[in-house]
Amino acid sequence: MLLRLALRGLTRVSPRLAIKAGYLWVWKGMRAMRAYKRRVKRGELFPPFLFLALTDACNLTCRGCWMHGASEHRQLSLEDVAGVIREGKKQGANFYTLLGGEPMIYPGLWEILETNRDCYFQIITNGMFHTEENVARIRRLGNVTPLVSLDGPKEVNDARRGEGCFEAASEGMARLKAKKILFGVATTVTGENFEQVVCDEYVRRIIDAGAMYLWFYVYRPVGVDPAPHLCVSGERLVELRRRMLTMRRKHPIILIDTYWDAKGEAVCPAARGLGFHIGPGGAIEPCPPMSLAADNIRDNDGDLAKTIGQSGYLRGFQKFVDDRTRGCVILECPGELVDYAQSKGAKDTSGRDIESEFRAAEPRTSHHLPGEEIPEDFWFYRMLKKRLFFGMGGYG
Repeated sequence: MLLRLALRGLTRVSPRLAIKAGYLWVWKGMRAMRAYKRRVKRGELFPPFLFLALTDACNLTCRGCWMHGASEHRQLSLEDVAGVIREGKKQGANFYTLLGGEPMIYPGLWEILETNRDCYFQIITNGMFHTEENVARIRRLGNVTPLVSLDGPKEVNDARRGEGCFEAASEGMARLKAKKILFGVATTVTGENFEQVVCDEYVRRIIDAGAMYLWFYVYRPVGVDPAPHLCVSGERLVELRRRMLTMRRKHPIILIDTYWDAKGEAVCPAARGLGFHIGPGGAIEPCPPMSLAADNIRDNDGDLAKTIGQSGYLRGFQKFVDDRTRGCVILECPGELVDYAQSKGAKDTSGRDIESEFRAAEPRTSHHLPGEEIPEDFWFYRMLKKRLFFGMGGYG
């Protein structure tokens, strides 16, 4: 597997883009983690990575999307984004995940990428805007890795995202592949598509499409149409973990999850302070689906380190999670989560009524499964979990 993965990397990714990713993403990411660990020892809070929701506007209305349903569209200004990245760089943070909504329709996207050539950007996109022109821009810049959202084969994907989405995304990925761009696929695992996506056939399809990494997410029932029947059961989560370990040994593609560390124990990145989410209104939220915030990037005259470092809400969130689970509090204790947020003065930043949504939600099993932990059994992935992946050493 490793030889085939290396061969794919050498032949499928442009050498220039691979070198830039190695320096901007991997090397600088590891430096960011070292800086983060030093801050932790000093009792300071600032993440090594940040998520920026540039806009909540999108050309799709996917089922279970936490951005859909706001009464009016919001977006970060270019000044807001520049300020966040400037403040992040001061703390050694040079990796930013851009999402939405659909970040590819944000009018200032290319200016952000162009003016921050010393940073690396992962763009989570529905994949429908990879035109020849945009793909050429991505290749020229070299500091971008698109992460295309697909939820399974055509009929499965389009049932959640809309008719024609699979075909459009596939055409875009073909252009990315032809230009030898480093890109990945993000797949949301649900109770309905489990067998179609957590299997060898699906992984082979993603490899054939040209992706170098496949990122599995587990469905969260949020938004105006939460569709709780799409949740993944505890038994299926254990099976997901087991199948991932098997597929990691077989296929020449990096299979990523953010749920378990090298020992197979559950992880909540937000509870570790590894990455916070900046909403389209500037709110600083623990993670993307959790639209509850007490702080904004414009507080303290834009001094982001001061705002995050002094946030009782973000600091308290770590203890709130640790007292209850190693997993996801959105799934396990949504009502308590709202109570905690309100006790810290946090407000609903969803543009809908997420507090009512969470209170109405039924507690469910998350990836924290005591007694069912399955450690990584492949040295290569143990190393990746400890040194790379999301966290760059935060999962060791």
